[in-house]
Amino acid sequence: MSRIAVVGGHGQVARLLHPLLVAAGHTPVALVRREAYREELEDLGAEVRLLDLEEDGVDGYAAAFQGCAAVVFAAGGGPDGNRDRKRTVDLEGSLKSIAAAQRLGIARFVQISAIGVDDPVAEDAGDVWAAYVEAKRDADAALRASDLAWTIIRPGRLTDDPPIGLVALADDLGRGDVTRADVAAVVAAVLADDATVGRQWVLVGGSTPIPEAIRAALAD
Repeated sequence: MSRIAVVGGHGQVARLLHPLLVAAGHTPVALVRREAYREELEDLGAEVRLLDLEEDGVDGYAAAFQGCAAVVFAAGGGPDGNRDRKRTVDLEGSLKSIAAAQRLGIARFVQISAIGVDDPVAEDAGDVWAAYVEAKRDADAALRASDLAWTIIRPGRLTDDPPIGLVALADDLGRGDVTRADVAAVVAAVLADDATVGRQWVLVGGSTPIPEAIRAALAD
């Protein structure tokens, strides 16, 4: 059994991920800002530790990661809302997580990003969307440049539909939807497979069972 730090531990994907990690024999460590989330997350099998992604520095992240064998960065300010939070959550939260993992010698790091963030942003996309794309792009670049054993998953448009278990996973794919539950399942699967280290994949709904989709993506 190992502890897996989940940054953004009360997020929608994270809450679907926790039971999968428990089923795999791990203890998910949900890192959240509010004590009020504790009971809900403990009911999902997670250990709860408090961390303010925006206000805490690397020291705070390192304290929250103590005793963990891997980190999943599942936090996000979302594509809507406050422009500044795209940098403070999606980028700076990732950078502090990377730095804290390096400080503690935690090598394994899985990051949930977003589809298309390396593409040019349309001029009419708006400042908030541009900030979101730039933050995700720069966070992915920083992780790839690190010495960590990283995997980056870039999902398409997220839906709350029930899990399908059938996906498309590749270095590059056209845009599409994917259920949050299937994203969680893919994250749990790649976390358990060291062959996925150093790989960055786009993830959308498809026709291939998740284990087979990972094997095919590794063969490409």
